Amino acid sequence: MTTLDSTDRRILRALDDDPRAPVLLLAQRLGLARGTVQARLERMGGTDALRAHSVRLEPGHLGFGLRAFVTAEVDQEKFDQTIAALAGIREVIECSAIAGAEDIICQVVARDADDLYSIGQQILRCPGIRRTSTSIVLRQLMPYRTAQLLAD
Repeated sequence: MTTLDSTDRRILRALDDDPRAPVLLLAQRLGLARGTVQARLERMGGTDALRAHSVRLEPGHLGFGLRAFVTAEVDQEKFDQTIAALAGIREVIECSAIAGAEDIICQVVARDADDLYSIGQQILRCPGIRRTSTSIVLRQLMPYRTAQLLAD
């Protein structure tokens, strides 16, 4: 895990304000050398510090207006196979291991309720999945956010 210093955080705050700002403009706004900004962004891009640009896309604008969270109990001996199979389902946009009664939680997107049912069936057919539970997102009350974490 990469630890970000105050200069990294300043650059990221500026990018959060204007995600399409070119490096030279960022450098001017921040009073930094262009090379410094470029090197910092390349370093952060080469680690897990920055997410892919595609994460910024809203699935609804791609025709996937329904979101749900699917929890699942997984046969631990088939865990790796399960995750590989889930990665093959394009509508599974995120999957995390969790503690508790279930083993994983996946965020999925669907075009409508029938599509969600079909996706749920695909998930159930993955090797190692014992059972699932699906919760449909009715409304997003707070979007994914990290800008508040950039404060020093």
